[in-house]
Amino acid sequence: MLSYEGKWWGPREKQPVLALHGWQDNAGTFDRLCPLLPDDVPILAIDLPGHGRSAHYPKGMHYYIFWDGIALIRRIVKYFGWEKITLLGHSLGGALSFMYAAAFPDEVEGFISIDIAGPPARDHHKQAANLGDSIDRFLRYESLPESKTPCYGYDDAIDVVLAAYDGSVDLQSVEVLMRRGMAPAAERFNKEGFYFSRDLRLKVSLMGMLSLPQVIAHAEKIKCKVLNIRAVPGMHFDNVDYYPSVIEAMQKNSRKLVYNEIPGTHHIHLVNPERISQQVTDFLLDRE
Repeated sequence: MLSYEGKWWGPREKQPVLALHGWQDNAGTFDRLCPLLPDDVPILAIDLPGHGRSAHYPKGMHYYIFWDGIALIRRIVKYFGWEKITLLGHSLGGALSFMYAAAFPDEVEGFISIDIAGPPARDHHKQAANLGDSIDRFLRYESLPESKTPCYGYDDAIDVVLAAYDGSVDLQSVEVLMRRGMAPAAERFNKEGFYFSRDLRLKVSLMGMLSLPQVIAHAEKIKCKVLNIRAVPGMHFDNVDYYPSVIEAMQKNSRKLVYNEIPGTHHIHLVNPERISQQVTDFLLDRE
């Protein structure tokens, strides 16, 4: 049985908003936003499989990141017996919220998506061309011996992450994420310092992606209310039609769709949470 971890804000006796982080991030991504939201709105943020402090998949299992999370959300909902859930997601987490709302349109009250419309649409020709390389990369990561696990001094590790995010986060935000994103080197590594706790196999993210027509088809299934916050400049998407097309498709059947463009990076909720906290609060308290 795989184990999963998370964080809870607010009262424990009420059904929480389920919060889902972005690709290779962790539940700490909401550490600066949740304290700005109403105290009486409970929020449970989880570390997705292979992320943060949650278990990694066993060897031989692939991460199909825009599909696996749908079943995980379903397991959580069934386990706790929740009804008419509300979801809060950033990036990958927003895409998973979108997909769950499409898969179970009558069981979602609403979802908030930060800087993503739905799963990013991929060109199927490019995906086909890269499939073999993706599988070989996955197998290389899987066979990497623990003695080869990269370990760093604390400051060096922070610098590595800061550079990898390429301006999307600042130093303080990286330190917040790394509270759950790295750990002291295990004794069996025979090394000192810190290592990144996420599963290296998550880097192979191209398998199981969707085309734009597939994303649109799912968007048209969504019935619940939606808050979409797009950061500007935010994340770059290869297909310029992707974002407006998905928003337009969601509008067809969603009970209510609020779309806001707000200045900030892709991690606006972590770097500048005060810029979006009121919009999130208004949506969560909206009883329409």
